[in-house]
Amino acid sequence: MTDDDPTPDRTVSPFMTEAAFRSLHAELGRRAPAGPEHRRGTLAHLTPARVAAAAADVRHGRTVSLAAPIETQPGPDDPQPAVYRLTAPTAPETGTPGVHFALDRFAMNVHGDAHSHLDALCHVVFDGELHGGVPESRLAAGAALGITLDLVCDGIVGPGILLDIPRLRGVPWLEPGDFVGVEELTAAEEAQGVRIGPGDLLLVRVGHRRRRRESGAWDAAHTRAGLHPACMRLLAERQVAVLGSDGNNDTAPSPVPGVSFPVHVLALHALGMHLMDYLDLDELAHACAELGRWRFLCTVAPLRLPGATGSPVNPIAVL
Repeated sequence: MTDDDPTPDRTVSPFMTEAAFRSLHAELGRRAPAGPEHRRGTLAHLTPARVAAAAADVRHGRTVSLAAPIETQPGPDDPQPAVYRLTAPTAPETGTPGVHFALDRFAMNVHGDAHSHLDALCHVVFDGELHGGVPESRLAAGAALGITLDLVCDGIVGPGILLDIPRLRGVPWLEPGDFVGVEELTAAEEAQGVRIGPGDLLLVRVGHRRRRRESGAWDAAHTRAGLHPACMRLLAERQVAVLGSDGNNDTAPSPVPGVSFPVHVLALHALGMHLMDYLDLDELAHACAELGRWRFLCTVAPLRLPGATGSPVNPIAVL
């Protein structure tokens, strides 16, 4: 029995050796879309026909934001929060006649552990390379534009699907350090009457946001719920276009000793699959349960930041 095979009780071992991980990384690298569109990674599965079909499947016209509010106060999971300040009107302008403007400015760490963001394909460096074998030195030289945020300057729009793992388990959330196994993904499909398919924007809820609201923030950089790395084989087989979660997608501590963020490495580096981290999926889960519908049109509009490794996002689900 290998590290990522089911154990006798049909669950997945929480641990995977580095050798098994590297074997899976090589396997998924071979599955990555090839040909003229290969730099688009798994977005190659999101064809115009699939986008049009998802748009035509909208039934209720109900829109739901999948982003958490950007925070400006430091916390256990946000030691470097966004910096926001009102720059105008200035004190001399306030209360004066005529026209003047309210202005503001903000700055943030794109890849923090508290706000919703999209990871570009250049975000992960593994063994000195970016996705597609691009040397990491090309990023600093501004020569990795094919896999930076520019790749999705027109946005990502397509069929979204939500799998609600706490709902499946009958719990409010998964505890930090817990993980979602392959069989739970397929069990959630069956329970919700859906099936992950080509071109899907797959969103996996682990209840991170609800736990944070009800129990308070914690050091999510060191302990959080996420997907087991073995799940990525299923996503590759089903030709998923994008993966997102209300957590970081990765479990912490890492289930692969010697490799941090294994899901990030397998998704972004091996497959070329964009990730969305730290979404807020609670309202969407409520809406989907209320409507009895776990599929929707999903729109993702990152900022146009040339050469960037990611962007804050406010994805919208349209049911």
